[in-house]
Amino acid sequence: MQKSKLGRLAAATLGMALVIASCGSDTKTPAGTTADSTGVSTADTTGAAAGVTCDGITIGYLGALSGDNGALGQNMVNGAQIAIDDFNAANPDCKVSLDKQDSQGDPAQATPLATTLANNASIIALIGPGFSGESKATMPTFETAGLPVISPSATNAKLTTNGWKMFHRILANDDKQAPGVVQLIKGTIKATKVGVIDDASDYGKGLADSVRTGLAELDIANATIDPKAADYSAAVTAMKDAGVDTIFYSGYYAEAAKMLTQLRDAGVTATFVSGDGSLDPAFITGAGAVADGAYLTATGAPPDVNADFAAKFNTAYGTVPGLYSPESYDCAQVILAAIAAGKVTRADMAAFIDAFDAPGITKPIKFDATGEPEGSAVFYTVVEAGKLVSKGLIP
Repeated sequence: MQKSKLGRLAAATLGMALVIASCGSDTKTPAGTTADSTGVSTADTTGAAAGVTCDGITIGYLGALSGDNGALGQNMVNGAQIAIDDFNAANPDCKVSLDKQDSQGDPAQATPLATTLANNASIIALIGPGFSGESKATMPTFETAGLPVISPSATNAKLTTNGWKMFHRILANDDKQAPGVVQLIKGTIKATKVGVIDDASDYGKGLADSVRTGLAELDIANATIDPKAADYSAAVTAMKDAGVDTIFYSGYYAEAAKMLTQLRDAGVTATFVSGDGSLDPAFITGAGAVADGAYLTATGAPPDVNADFAAKFNTAYGTVPGLYSPESYDCAQVILAAIAAGKVTRADMAAFIDAFDAPGITKPIKFDATGEPEGSAVFYTVVEAGKLVSKGLIP
């Protein structure tokens, strides 16, 4: 690649600094950056990507694009595609493509797809996996292949306890979301008797168990469902018999809608709360009018977190960004910043991601040694008149 194209490469990162960690340096400014008059590190791209050829470079995606939870995966792909389209428009001689593999969020389906992605030498980084269960099932494959991963949405806290070097996530884990849920239930809703229901998935049970621990001082009724079951009558009956005033459901939006509908049909009027897996317009579509008044939490940023991104998203897709769209955009931006800096092998990409430290649209992006992001803010949304209304941070 010619040096004359480097300015366009830098512009494609939309303000993200190209942070390249220096090995053994004792200076405060990372190698590959320069400090401006304010002392803030900014990208020095002079020669950073000289001679780099971007032909055939691919970013992978693994997650649900169809099935009950397909909307969440489509949110991710659409967010990432905005970043990739901007990059490609600015760099006509350096086209990056997105290889999308639809797992339907099922670990069994994700496993062979992970092998396909890992064996594709053109794929130098992966956005995803989308869900915690499929992350647990596929990460050994990606680890063996040395394929760096940044998930916009997999939040099971134990995922970063496996010693994986390739795993990173943009979103805070369930152990950070759970205290926010607990504060919402105890402080804002002021519940006294709570029901906690999980879907037995790695995500659902992990978050629910953390919430149960946080609510231990209250009187808790517990239940677990099979999300594929036709009805959840056992859980509904358990909640009704316990006389709970608040129910936290830990799972995904399709089942959350069905659960809430069955609860209301059974005369259970308890305030309904769910986590980030339910924060999607499809929850309202599935539950209908009974969705009003539901509380939904997430460590994910609200759709209007960045006006420029929201405008581009609306132009491209005719709607506002969905849950995980901004995080997926940030995932793509980190990877594209690496490509712009000439990091076009899996090993170089992994090292770049490990050392990354620059602003995203959702938060400052920096990973610790286990791949966890910094920060733990938890937002909440309330369904009002059939719409998701962001309320900001949980007080």
